Amino acid sequence: MAVTKVSSTMHFIPRSSAVGGRGGAASGRWIPNTDVYTTDTGLVIKVELAGMKSENLEITVEGHCLRISGSRPDVCRAHKCNFLVMEISYGPFESVLELPSDYDLSQAKAIYVNGFLRIDVPVAHQLHTKSTKVPIAEGN
Repeated sequence: MAVTKVSSTMHFIPRSSAVGGRGGAASGRWIPNTDVYTTDTGLVIKVELAGMKSENLEITVEGHCLRISGSRPDVCRAHKCNFLVMEISYGPFESVLELPSDYDLSQAKAIYVNGFLRIDVPVAHQLHTKSTKVPIAEGN
């Protein structure tokens, strides 16, 4: 089983050479940390998205591709500041994962709890290829 990261807004900037790490403030784009693992019932995609609201996230399905996108606002920063260290990324992001055909993306369920987006994708019993949006439930 292989999961392919088809595209994302990846801009690799070494920590020592640019403030904003992983493409944060320096490029205006960032990449959330993502785990993908299998269970007895299917596939789980877990994305670290602290400081966001579920209404600022979008999950769409096109064939075997799962697109996760959104934007994290920087609401705590003072207007005039000089960063000594900046490791938290803000602004828009997009990540596309191509999943194997043995998982049914049309039956995917998503929940956003404590800064983590979890998407459960069951094993496929039949193939679905239409484009859909996956609703995101708000957790406690």
